[in-house]
Parts: sequence; structure tokens; C-alpha cells
Amino acid sequence: MKREKKIRKAREIFSSIFPVKYDFEAMLTEQAEKTLAGVKNLTEWLGTIPLSEPIVLKSMEDDVDKIRYDLEEKLADAFSTPFDRQDIYSLSRQMDYILNYTAEIAREMYVFGVEPDEAIKGMADALLRGTRHLVKGVRTLNSEQRMVKQNIREARGAMHEIEELYITSMGMLLHTDNTMDAMRKREIYHHLRDAGRALRYTTDTLHKVEVGINL
Repeated sequence: MKREKKIRKAREIFSSIFPVKYDFEAMLTEQAEKTLAGVKNLTEWLGTIPLSEPIVLKSMEDDVDKIRYDLEEKLADAFSTPFDRQDIYSLSRQMDYILNYTAEIAREMYVFGVEPDEAIKGMADALLRGTRHLVKGVRTLNSEQRMVKQNIREARGAMHEIEELYITSMGMLLHTDNTMDAMRKREIYHHLRDAGRALRYTTDTLHKVEVGINL
């Protein structure tokens, strides 16, 4: 507790000398929350059969791109930042990959005519859970360190679940007789795994920031 008070005091002194021009923490939180909304939209969309064209998710992806571009412009212009500017950039970029893969999954499922199976739903649910913990970690980054650490652990647990589901499901898929169906689903499984890996890289960056804040 004393250490956290000293850290906050040091930040206050630094901010008084070098005031932060932009609220990057608020921008990252907004992007994280919209990323979560996009992943949630995917899981809900998977429950609507027959699948409709994922127009809403594409629109959400475009909106988040605007947030990221704005953050990058301000990051280049800012004299001081609340933590390492490369980490701010990496957090934003990796979160963007999560949503990019999410939108790509929906688009390909619709175009390829892939119906959601238990593996797809399971990986999507794990991605949603992990992204939810990521958002909680971003929200509390500079206020509740214990919560940040707990949410990092929970997000990593979800990532491991995606990886395990991917391997197990691919093993089953490769032993089916329907080659064309297996090829289509393989693409979707692979992108869900990519989204999980983007979540992992984002969480690792969040952990790096959390450790740096407490040094």
C-alpha cells in the first residue's frame, strides 16, 4: 500500500512538470470496450441460424479503426505519456488484431457457408471471456493492481482454452470423410486461434505495462 502511494505521488509530481496532453488510458479503455462489444456480437451472431451477412460487425470494426488511427496520431504528437508510448501503441494494435480476426471469422463463415459447430462456439466463447478480462485489466491499470493481475491470469486461462479446443477440434476434423467441409472449417478454426493469439500478445503487453508501473 505504501509503495503504491509513493508511485502515485511520483506520477503526480511528474504530471505537474510534464502535463499529459491526451488521455491515452481513456482512449485505450474505449477501444477495449468496443473490441469486447465486437467479440460479443460474434458470439450472438453464431446463435442465429441461418447466418446473416455480418454487416454490424464490419461496421464495428471500422469504428474501432478510427479510434486506433486517432490514438496513433495523438501518440506521435504527445510530449509525455502515462507509460511507455511503444506499449500504448502495442496495446492498441494488438487489440485491433482481435477485432480484425473476429470480423474475418464472421465474414468467411458467411461467404464459405460454414455453420457453427461446438468447436467454433467454444473457441468464440473463450475469446469473449478472455477479452472481457482484458477490458477489466485495461480499465483498472492505474488504480487496482491486484485486479489487473487477476484479470491477466483469467485472460491467459481463456487463451489456453482456445489453444486446447483448437488442437482437439482439428484432430477430430482431420479424421472426417467430408474433405470440403473440413477445409472450410479449418479456416475458421485457424482464425479463431489467431484471435486467441492476438489476445495473448495484448495481455502480455498489458502485463509488461503493469510490471513497469510498479517498478
